[in-house]
Amino acid sequence: MKISLKAARVNANLTQGDVAKRLKKSVQTIVNWENGKTPIDEGNFIALCVLYGIKAEYILLPEVSA
Repeated sequence: MKISLKAARVNANLTQGDVAKRLKKSVQTIVNWENGKTPIDEGNFIALCVLYGIKAEYILLPEVSA
């Protein structure tokens, strides 16, 4: 079963602010990734997987709206 980026973050007991600080991104960038407003590149996606302690194949990425 796949879970959303937000669910993976919440399961890791992290806030959007925590993730932004650790990845040196803005909170708005994390929000946009979770909401599918901007695409997430492979390097940042892998960093999120490591941070959340979950394999990439278990995360469902939102479709990015044009």
